Amino acid sequence: MEEDDAPLDRASCRKAAIEWWTRLDCRAPTPQEREAFVRWLTRDPANREAFERVCRIWGDLEQLRPFLEDFEVAPPRRPSRYRIAAGLAALAFAVLSFVFFDDVWIMLRANARTGVAETQVVQLVDGSRIEIGPHSAVAVDFDERKRNVTLLTGEAWFDVAPDAGRAFSVLVPGGSVTALGTTFNVSTTRGRTEVTVAQHRVRVVTEGPPIIVEAGEQSAFAPGVAAVAPYRVQVDHVAAWRRGKLIFDDRPLSEVVSVLGYYVHGYILIVDPSIRDRRVTGVFDASEPMAAIAAIEKALSLHAFDLGYVVALSG
Repeated sequence: MEEDDAPLDRASCRKAAIEWWTRLDCRAPTPQEREAFVRWLTRDPANREAFERVCRIWGDLEQLRPFLEDFEVAPPRRPSRYRIAAGLAALAFAVLSFVFFDDVWIMLRANARTGVAETQVVQLVDGSRIEIGPHSAVAVDFDERKRNVTLLTGEAWFDVAPDAGRAFSVLVPGGSVTALGTTFNVSTTRGRTEVTVAQHRVRVVTEGPPIIVEAGEQSAFAPGVAAVAPYRVQVDHVAAWRRGKLIFDDRPLSEVVSVLGYYVHGYILIVDPSIRDRRVTGVFDASEPMAAIAAIEKALSLHAFDLGYVVALSG
């Protein structure tokens, strides 16, 4: 479904509403999906009407009504820099509503989780150790045959204890990472998973053939996308979050914003799609995410609108 295609008729509008309801109901939406849904919902009054009708059919309207009632729908138009701030209050409410539902979903599954700008070390019964990054969560499933840890959201560093009789695997959307006597980092950002190995190696299983990632290497994959061939990285840069630093080396702004979002009590939105792929290089203090935003704003000649709980970035 293309998020920028306006509904052509009632049937296509209803079909889009069903697709959105199904996507939001079956799993926690990604930040990109949240923003896309809000844009679709507010683009045309018919979209909101169709979505409410779908919710009534499946009985979820009352749950979502607070989310829907804060929108004043206007004809689509390109927002000016000065209209962006005025329209963000409703968008902020929508985003926070979805964040709340995400937190509930994670809370029900997680054995360990962290909040904003918070880390946690978890010692497992087998002697393995997990360092959980900010706004992250894991679910542990151990028995006499297996050692599985699901990374529900965020990032974690794994230091695996040897056990010849039980594999240690990290499960993420679209694949798994199995330790081969190793220490490694796994992060999930915007639907993409990155696996970085510090010691020994891991086996990555995705849609394509399994691959081996050696020490000093990284691979990445996503649901429906096979893992790419391993490439060399600076592991200490990837794991800098463990030292309270965030290091970005020619990374897209959209990814940088997603990472910084783990360190702010609120939400950072990119409201101008044309700036999403701007490249960011820098070393930032994880304890001062707003200083990082200010530095990026200046370096990339952007405009940041601080609304207290929401920061919006535009070109």
